[in-house]
Amino acid sequence: MSKIQMKTPLVEMDGDEMTRVIWQQIKDILITPYIDLKSEYYDLGLENREKTKDQVTFDSAEATKKYGVAVKCATITPNAARMPEYNLSEMWKSPNGTIRAILDGTVFRAPILVKGVTPYIPTWTKPITIARHAYGDVYKNTEMRVEGGSKAELLVTKADGTTEKSLIHQFETDGIIQGLHNIDKSIGSFARACFNYALDTKQDVWFSSKDTISKKYDHRFKDIFAEIFENEYKEKFEKAGIEYFYTLIDDAVARVIRSNGGYIWACKNYDGDVMSDMIATAYGSLAMMTSVLVSPDGVYEYEAAHGTVQRHYYKYLKGEETSTNSVATLFAWTGALRKRGELDELPELMSFADKLEKAIIDTIEGGVMTGDLYLISTLDNKKKVNTTEFLEAVNETLKKML
Repeated sequence: MSKIQMKTPLVEMDGDEMTRVIWQQIKDILITPYIDLKSEYYDLGLENREKTKDQVTFDSAEATKKYGVAVKCATITPNAARMPEYNLSEMWKSPNGTIRAILDGTVFRAPILVKGVTPYIPTWTKPITIARHAYGDVYKNTEMRVEGGSKAELLVTKADGTTEKSLIHQFETDGIIQGLHNIDKSIGSFARACFNYALDTKQDVWFSSKDTISKKYDHRFKDIFAEIFENEYKEKFEKAGIEYFYTLIDDAVARVIRSNGGYIWACKNYDGDVMSDMIATAYGSLAMMTSVLVSPDGVYEYEAAHGTVQRHYYKYLKGEETSTNSVATLFAWTGALRKRGELDELPELMSFADKLEKAIIDTIEGGVMTGDLYLISTLDNKKKVNTTEFLEAVNETLKKML
């Protein structure tokens, strides 16, 4: 069988630890045997980020803007413990945070549902899509340690040179301070992305923040969403038979738990980070979730929304067998390949992505799965396989389809 040809490269961002191992295996077993892969490769592994002083992360984001489609492996965001382990000169920031800030988009995350895996919330019969704002807040923060006796103030110098100042806190003892920001343009892009996605998928949109406490910051999000909806989307939503409503984040959590699913839950950056993990785990596994960043100018970055599976990587380094779930990383590849095919008008590439996704689902529903799913699956004839065996089993299913 001749390999499927590509016209335009997609941006390939390699990562760290066990997901890096899986990344190469996916390419070797399920991608390059079938596709004449064109990709512009960037190594976002922590060692190379240190070597390039994180320039590689910025370069990969700019390449994504150039080519329009990227696929990203999970990466380490270093903490203090990682400094000596990787001999780091600096505690480099989250690559995801850097890339999202440059692309200024919205992250959409939805669970991958399979027979045999029942959600921990039994009423969740339809998927819940998290729409996560991907700019600013804690991911672009400025923070300081503060000595006792210090006075912390918020100071803004306006374009005309005048200033506006507000007391944050008079520190009688040592403490900490953090400064967050966002911009109206990005919040507007976030709102429009959510409303457009809702119209495409015929789903309601819920947006939640904490405007009762954050009367300027969070309230600005609420106001921008309301203004854009009323002026640009209200009639479209009415015609589509879907709705938009705003509620407080704590009320939203209570509503979500009682719901049947089947809607888009729009969250600010950090809220979306936490809630997408909660949603994914409650549906079965962090590794059973799709994640795509969509920018206002039509750039797409597909990723696995989980971590680098550090514990399995240390077992792998010792030569021990691992049973690591690769589904989220596989769906990052299929999402990127399908979008590349769609933009370049390559139906064969789009069809391959569809078939690979079906092969993944069929393999799991046929009883072959990794350890995390094996523990929660209710299938009768289930079989636990290791990391590589699962990919090989998917390949056997795929061959029959092709």
